[in-house]
Amino acid sequence: MRFILLSDVHGNMLALEAVLRDARPGPADVVACLGDTATLGPHPREVLQTLRDLGGPCIMGNHDAFLIDPDLVRQYTQVPIITEAIDWCRAQLSAQDLAFIGSFAPKLELSLGAERSILLFHGSPESHMRDLLATTDDGELEACLGERRAHVMAGGHTHLQLLRQHRGSWLVNPGSVGLPFRAYVAGKRPDIMPYAEYAIVHAEPGTLAVELKRVALERAALRAAAQSWPNAPPALRDDLVLQYA
Repeated sequence: MRFILLSDVHGNMLALEAVLRDARPGPADVVACLGDTATLGPHPREVLQTLRDLGGPCIMGNHDAFLIDPDLVRQYTQVPIITEAIDWCRAQLSAQDLAFIGSFAPKLELSLGAERSILLFHGSPESHMRDLLATTDDGELEACLGERRAHVMAGGHTHLQLLRQHRGSWLVNPGSVGLPFRAYVAGKRPDIMPYAEYAIVHAEPGTLAVELKRVALERAALRAAAQSWPNAPPALRDDLVLQYA
């Protein structure tokens, strides 16, 4: 069994297609999305349709929640480049798209076989806005992960890949499919890398393995996708074009 972990696609269909080509999911694989599916990129509806077609579990990220509750984003940030992009994305989505996002689970525990399990969430098991990092203090991490532990604890949100062993559990962050960051930003402007990131958890009898994967993308193709973004929020489009120059 393979669990293919995607997170933070952010409307980047080019990157999602590259990941799926690289992973080549088969009938026995589970493709799980850990949230932040549609905002900040040019192809929100295409990304959502692809995730629907894959049929795997999807977790509610903070940006997904912003699409369901327009007032929530203003409690998170007042930065116009973000708020305008979220408003634009919401305006592109159909009632069916929003209903699909509304079906995302806040967290989900699934079996890996042989009495092993994987717990899926976005930021932490109790908050889709919590940052869990390689540098997070052990005591703080213990409190954030909560009492229910799985063999693999998988979340996204920070756009930084991570594999960390904590008190017998693996903490995995697959990174970002659509907007991988070079470094932790803490609300500042990120430096976006021209890659698509994801992870694979291999569950075999007596063995667990985790792969962190990175697929190189062409800067010219990323730049063209941003430039052709229909009715895009100008500040975000221009920033992405600059990032991929």
